[in-house]
Amino acid sequence: MTGRGAVTSPEQGRLAGPLSMSVANLCHRLQPQVSARTAAGFAEVLRRLGAPLQVAVAGRIKSGKSTLVNALIGRRVAPTDIGECTRLVTRFQYGTVDRVEIVFTDGRKQVLPFAADGMIPAELGVDIERVSHIEAYLTNAVLQGMTVIDTPGLGSLDAASVSRTEQLLGAAKHRKEEDDEEGSDELDDTSRNAVAGAEAVLYVVTQGVRADDQQALAAFTAATASREAGPVNAIAVLNKADTIAPESVDGSGGDVWKAATLLAEKQASTLKPRVADVLPVIGLIAESAESGGFTSADAEGLRRLAELDDDVLQTMLISADIFTSWECDVPAGTRLRLLEKLDLFGISHAVEAIRKEPEITAGALRRALLDASGLEAVRQRLAVVFAARADGIKAAAALASVTALAHASADPAERQRVHDAIEVLLAKPEAHQLRLLEALTLVASGAVDMPEDLSEEVLRVGSNADIGAQLGKPGAPRPELAAHALERAGWWRSFASFGATPAQSRVAHVVHRAYFLIWQQVREA
Repeated sequence: MTGRGAVTSPEQGRLAGPLSMSVANLCHRLQPQVSARTAAGFAEVLRRLGAPLQVAVAGRIKSGKSTLVNALIGRRVAPTDIGECTRLVTRFQYGTVDRVEIVFTDGRKQVLPFAADGMIPAELGVDIERVSHIEAYLTNAVLQGMTVIDTPGLGSLDAASVSRTEQLLGAAKHRKEEDDEEGSDELDDTSRNAVAGAEAVLYVVTQGVRADDQQALAAFTAATASREAGPVNAIAVLNKADTIAPESVDGSGGDVWKAATLLAEKQASTLKPRVADVLPVIGLIAESAESGGFTSADAEGLRRLAELDDDVLQTMLISADIFTSWECDVPAGTRLRLLEKLDLFGISHAVEAIRKEPEITAGALRRALLDASGLEAVRQRLAVVFAARADGIKAAAALASVTALAHASADPAERQRVHDAIEVLLAKPEAHQLRLLEALTLVASGAVDMPEDLSEEVLRVGSNADIGAQLGKPGAPRPELAAHALERAGWWRSFASFGATPAQSRVAHVVHRAYFLIWQQVREA
């Protein structure tokens, strides 16, 4: 059985939807009409079209990327301590049997058993300079619809690790030649093909957004074409939200989560339009609550802490050192284990939940911690930005790859043949989403200069899947949505004809069509 909306063929495997099928059909039709080199490129495009959406989790070193990966997958499998494995790109994908494969730069593969704790071994027992990347196959339902790519951190002192990550993000070509270190070799074709399929990015930041965070996002390349990160294919998370000092954020009222939310909003304004949003999350708590790390023994330890005098407990929660060294009835080993799994914020939140509801079960306490982590909001945003738009994202990335392959051809007739085929595809009504994604990318990247209010409108219409959100009227009744869509469709048509530059006019015609289709959809519902 394939999921609803999925399309399959013997050669392609599962496709995300009708747009992906249209691009796949284009590739099939053109393969006999192009050179062997271009046809081989089309075969790679077809392979990627049939694979799940590939999302790279990227960010600076020690930003908590691997911890967040474990939380998203729901299994503690990615090593979070510094080791050989954290210096490599690791792809987590669905498999019928759990296994780890080391992929070497010469194409060889070596199967590796999971460690006794169920994680990928921190030390691989091979020369990692000869390793391209790691493939981890898991019988995990989450990975049936999304391949998660864990990357080494930007900002690492290890030049080879940085090179691997930058190759994945497409950042290597943007580095200045004088910054290249002797021996920081580029990845070979085997490695590049293995990781170049990232079509979307989940970017992890902590309290401060730095220049290289923005540079990495600006350089992000989807698939084989130079499609920069934007609100269609990138979101960011503010990880370790519990470490933010509320007094450092105006308007927080002393509340940690409020402070994190306000800071995330500020970071969003800094990183937009490179990302659709920035959401606060506490990866450590999310990982412990979602991956089985939180046990009934931990719940019992929290109950014992809840029985302590409040003044004593508040003193203990001032710092990790005081919490683990204070003399009390709760064993130091229990407190250390809780600290490693929940940190002080999670412990405090759990104790408060127990005191409010003394009979709370371990399962309910785990769910309360999961709610406090912010993971569900991240998952929902992933579903809206990535999963619900996988067909458009994958088709757009594939079409960009086809275009790049044609441009690389030395045969003018071949280039024209591919160009004409793409134009025919884009002229079809069902391909309008691809036009909208293209217009959104042009505006988000600054390639087409628009007034700020119009840019925001294009970003809103193009980067949301919900009609109310697209129209800037969430929750509004259908008659109001229909009227607004029709009014904006007329406005953008007028703007395209009067007052717009040629480049703006092309975008305006696409936005006009988007509003008109929304009006039809709302009216016919």
